[in-house]
Amino acid sequence: MNNLYSSLFLIALCLGLSNAVVKMKNSVHFINSLAGNNVLKIHCLSDEDDLGYHLLKSGEVYDFSFYDSIFGTRINCDLAQGIEFRFHAKFMAYKGGGLILHYGKKNFWFCRDNGIYFTHGKQTPKLEYQWVYKVRDMTPSPY
Repeated sequence: MNNLYSSLFLIALCLGLSNAVVKMKNSVHFINSLAGNNVLKIHCLSDEDDLGYHLLKSGEVYDFSFYDSIFGTRINCDLAQGIEFRFHAKFMAYKGGGLILHYGKKNFWFCRDNGIYFTHGKQTPKLEYQWVYKVRDMTPSPY
């Protein structure tokens, strides 16, 4: 019986080590496909990290990679573009499955004038979010 447990342990160990080599990070890619010289501002937050602000010129790409957490990985992003960055879109750019971990998953977000398009890279990108115009509050401060 001890030999059986030892053999099963060795098999499990070998399988675990072989999978460790194959496990690739997941990635999120933002592509500025806006017309002209329109700059795209990106700010993303995960459950654990603030990924900071990034400004992309037309044609530039911002990407980052990570491993899923067993507690669920969520990355929320706020995108802005246009004059004074008044056009916004706030959405979840990545959502992991929790106990079902993803490896090598790619999320591509194409930011165009009429909205934000999404694909995993295998299909044609589809419109997911539209830009929302954010009106600036012009009321004077009481202070």
